[in-house]
Amino acid sequence: MPPLDIASWILLMSGAFFCVVGGIGLHRFPDFFSRMHGAGITDTLGAGLIIFGLLLQAGFTLVAVKLLFILGLLWLTSPTATHAIAKAARASGLVPFTGDDTDGDGKPKS
Repeated sequence: MPPLDIASWILLMSGAFFCVVGGIGLHRFPDFFSRMHGAGITDTLGAGLIIFGLLLQAGFTLVAVKLLFILGLLWLTSPTATHAIAKAARASGLVPFTGDDTDGDGKPKS
């Protein structure tokens, strides 16, 4: 197996790993803001690694240029969307989990 294929598969598998970890984080984290952070970071990193692995597989072709455009779009939109959703949640009154919340409703104790 050529070294380029090995590097490509390493990137593809590590990207898939980060995407799975992000999915687990969505299920396991205690509140909305932690879930948004976990999903935003692992989504961008995992998809970026997968696209880099696909770039190595594509070589210098038009497909590689399209993958680079997708990567750039992903790097711009994913963090921006995560920030906008978290800011909207905060503006609607949802507060971050601090460990003091015993009833789990996201509201501070009175």
